Amino acid sequence: MGSLEAVFSRKRLDIDTLEELEEALILADLGARTADKVLREVNARVKDKTIEAGDGLRDGVIDILRGIMAGAMPSAAETIGQPQPWVLMMVGVNGVGKTTTLGKLAHHFHQQGGKSLLVAADTFRAAAIEQAAIWGERAGVDVIKGQPGGDAAAVAFDAVQAASARHMDRVLIDTAGRLHTKAPLMEELKKMQRVLGRALPDAPHDIWLVLDATTGQNGIAQVRQFHESLGLTGLVLTKLDGTSKGGIVINVAQEFQLPIRYIGVGEGVDDLRPFDVAEFTAALFDKA
Repeated sequence: MGSLEAVFSRKRLDIDTLEELEEALILADLGARTADKVLREVNARVKDKTIEAGDGLRDGVIDILRGIMAGAMPSAAETIGQPQPWVLMMVGVNGVGKTTTLGKLAHHFHQQGGKSLLVAADTFRAAAIEQAAIWGERAGVDVIKGQPGGDAAAVAFDAVQAASARHMDRVLIDTAGRLHTKAPLMEELKKMQRVLGRALPDAPHDIWLVLDATTGQNGIAQVRQFHESLGLTGLVLTKLDGTSKGGIVINVAQEFQLPIRYIGVGEGVDDLRPFDVAEFTAALFDKA
């Protein structure tokens, strides 16, 4: 965000300043379309004299971005009358932190109360199964594990039936990482989605995509492909504690209007936070 801060330090709001603002927004991973939308709104407010140079420009940009991201805020009403058990599929490409995120989510739900079941259905990687088991122990929740090389959809089916018999509140299903460009791998996720519907009507109730915030513009392609294939109901952004520019979050919100459920800000068990637009934009611009 250093380029943006340089723009905000300018004493005059002229054409050069606005061009620098657009360039800085694109460099911050907002993408050309989103940056253009921000710039058009800034121009309108400059003409109305509701935005001035310096802190006024910074506050105006923050306000515009919060408006763009309003559709990314989950609705509180969604948690009312959830089915029992509520079934979540966590999906994403390799290396984004799905298993870790699901473990943190299990911990988060355990603290809230109710009984959760963690399902290690990433049967492609034996390490993922063991990792899920470790996270289940740390979170204090039960874990159902598949066998390496086994049928992931069958593991998920058995887990949902077991959760129903045990009167569990939540079923959190880890899936194998896969490239969004590989059709056969996406078909396996669709198979799991269909099989879960046989185990419990309307399951899975939610499908969340884990997205690495350091990915940049490739993240847009990931969201689009998974959404078209599965019908996503939410996103989880990871690795926002590192070198990520953060702008990809705004770009995704503008492009898809999908709720951003949580953000990962570290490696600790408590480093998964419910997404909040106001807090995110304040942190993005280091403005409390």
